[in-house]
Amino acid sequence: MIVVVATLGALAVLLSLPYWLPGAVTKLRTWLFARVNGADGIPVPGDLVDLSRFMELYAHPAADGRSRGAALSDLFWYWLSPGAEVHQEHLEPGPRYNDVARCTRRILTMPSRTADELATASLRAALPRQHGLVRLRDLMMPVWAEFYHRVVFGIPCPPGVRDLIVDHSEDVVTSLKCCGLRHMDRRLRLTRHLRDTLGRVPHPLPETLDEHERAFYLQGTFFNTAVVQSAEATAHVLMEIAAHGADGPLEAVIEWTLHDFPLFGVAHRITSAEICLEGAEPIPAGSVLCFSYPEFHRSGGHIPFGVAANRPCPAWHLAPISIGAVVREVLREHDLATTARHTRPLPNRGPCLMTPRGHRVRHRRLVLAYLRLRDRWEEVWRSPLQLVLGTYMVWHARRLRLCERHFEQERNTSHDPARHRDHAG
Repeated sequence: MIVVVATLGALAVLLSLPYWLPGAVTKLRTWLFARVNGADGIPVPGDLVDLSRFMELYAHPAADGRSRGAALSDLFWYWLSPGAEVHQEHLEPGPRYNDVARCTRRILTMPSRTADELATASLRAALPRQHGLVRLRDLMMPVWAEFYHRVVFGIPCPPGVRDLIVDHSEDVVTSLKCCGLRHMDRRLRLTRHLRDTLGRVPHPLPETLDEHERAFYLQGTFFNTAVVQSAEATAHVLMEIAAHGADGPLEAVIEWTLHDFPLFGVAHRITSAEICLEGAEPIPAGSVLCFSYPEFHRSGGHIPFGVAANRPCPAWHLAPISIGAVVREVLREHDLATTARHTRPLPNRGPCLMTPRGHRVRHRRLVLAYLRLRDRWEEVWRSPLQLVLGTYMVWHARRLRLCERHFEQERNTSHDPARHRDHAG
């Protein structure tokens, strides 16, 4: 009798795992990562600054530091390496940042019609010919690799080069989600290619960067952040449509999807001077402010591309137009349905049933039931994996101190292009 009861109890625990284990592990991982913020980490909103002061603090001129002095920066530099030291989002304010930001705006500025046509052409050239159960983020990666290659180089992307970009981007986002470790060989292959092809870029590149840094700049800004964020945003929109349909204009669907599933989790800024908000305690210089986009959006706010006064996304105009074009073309030729969980981090990469438009699917309900069950059980193994790999990467990043070492060397040595090779991690 005892054996029977124990067996039934173990079976009940096993069957219940999808309903409690992933959430418990996620909370543990969130607590662990919060520890890396350092003693000066200030959550916003939080006890010191509430939601009503979120925008005021985010837009404050002294909330302008990006990397120097934040323990959290070591972790982000680790995930974004190589070349995090010249990534536009991680450059400190000053002439170099201004030079890089101007170049990015110049490359991304184009008429709306051109952006729409470019996105449509990129989809037709690069969308994998897959149907059935797919992962939307995986499908979208080659499309955005193609798009940003055309934006940067002005020509279609050769398939082999597209593979280099996709391999690099997938490696970055997989490690960011703590679903896999970094593979620096994949990343450095793209670095070498970009360095060899800098002369083919038809745009003037930042004058304050040397040749190696320019390759890192292109890799980090366009073939990492732009590709990853565009693929994620498109997957979110398609997941929302697959689950609930496309009620209303597509522009509105994109807007509310980016509201409910903001691409950014926490953006950190380091204060360069004391900040005094009326009715609140002064915030000392050197404090690390951690702005939570999901919390701000849940309160009714909406800043999908950041705050204009504090480094908004340079693709704020281009992204909605190009994403809309890609989504429109996908829906023109395909039907989508999903029963998988849709969360902001999207660690499941957007599982979906995709079929040719109007095509009848045999046993459709059974397929969608299987998709739901598979997705729930994938969380059971994925959440502990994220905890283990995330813990390792936090430890490894703290050990390497990529950001801290960079600023130490900057203080102690004159500018030496060779030192950037030390930051590959």
